[in-house]
Amino acid sequence: MNPKKIKRIKHEYDIPTKVRKKNPYNIAFKKDQEHRTAPNLLNRTFKKVMVPDKVFCTDITYLYYDGGVAYLSGTKDIGSKEIVAHNLNGNMGISTGLSSIKKLLNARPELRGVMLHSDQGVHYTHPVFVNLLSEHKVVQSMSRKGNALDNAPIESFWGHMKDEIEYKNCRSLAELRGVIDKYIEYYNNERCQWDLKKMPPAKYREHLLRTAA
Repeated sequence: MNPKKIKRIKHEYDIPTKVRKKNPYNIAFKKDQEHRTAPNLLNRTFKKVMVPDKVFCTDITYLYYDGGVAYLSGTKDIGSKEIVAHNLNGNMGISTGLSSIKKLLNARPELRGVMLHSDQGVHYTHPVFVNLLSEHKVVQSMSRKGNALDNAPIESFWGHMKDEIEYKNCRSLAELRGVIDKYIEYYNNERCQWDLKKMPPAKYREHLLRTAA
């Protein structure tokens, strides 16, 4: 219907109109989120990272299993290719993104001034997450919007993991967590990779540290 006709009918029958005002908290939240995105400092220079404990990438993936859906957060050292922290949750709350980073920072408090790369997901632009990194002097880098290749190291790991483990038949979150933990332990310490001089990531990290000494 033409808006002019609607106005005419309203006046003829004295029909009031309720106008919803925009929620100021939502507006402030959106502005806050927009200003907390970070530039793509890493810019796909993955192969130039030749030392461990300097540049990390993080992401969250979905795992559909017999018990429902779970969300796995992981952080990967681009230099050594290790999965240095991970956490499995049954919900997609802010703690999902925070958990693996907190594990990493608690385990290695000396990691100050390092770079952490992620996508522009709400977990990584959230003020709580941004402030946590700022407190530890961690430099944030973010993929361009909707560009998964900018975070290829962790995306590649998710693909390999899902191909190599049997997780879809897990009946509980605890069972799924056991499968994930076991695989990441194997990946870091036993799964040799051609690009890592035929070493698993943990041994390759030791090799990099020796050669850098």
